[in-house]
Amino acid sequence: MGICNLQQSSQQAEDALSQGMEALQQSLVDTLSSASLGPSASGNVADYMGQMAIAMGKLATLENFLHQADLLRQQTLQQMHRILTTRQAARALLVFSDYTSRLRALSSLWLARPRN
Repeated sequence: MGICNLQQSSQQAEDALSQGMEALQQSLVDTLSSASLGPSASGNVADYMGQMAIAMGKLATLENFLHQADLLRQQTLQQMHRILTTRQAARALLVFSDYTSRLRALSSLWLARPRN
């Protein structure tokens, strides 16, 4: 498997995970917002508890998505190790580290911006 194939297959797997997570998160938001009225507003504690149980199940599914994403990261790094020389892999990790730190700095600046 070449680096281009690795990039393409990793991107496809990442896209599938992202789409699944987005759908699950929206479903979780819908479940929690319908349950946000609480048992006092609806008067039915059993319904409220049922909605909370559903939400907890969806959180467990979200945890599974995160585990799958971590496995994808590990597999990608293992494939990179097989494809690239030590020097190329080190350079790629340094570039990724630099990219990540710049992204964090940009995120911090964005959050600290004046909101007028």
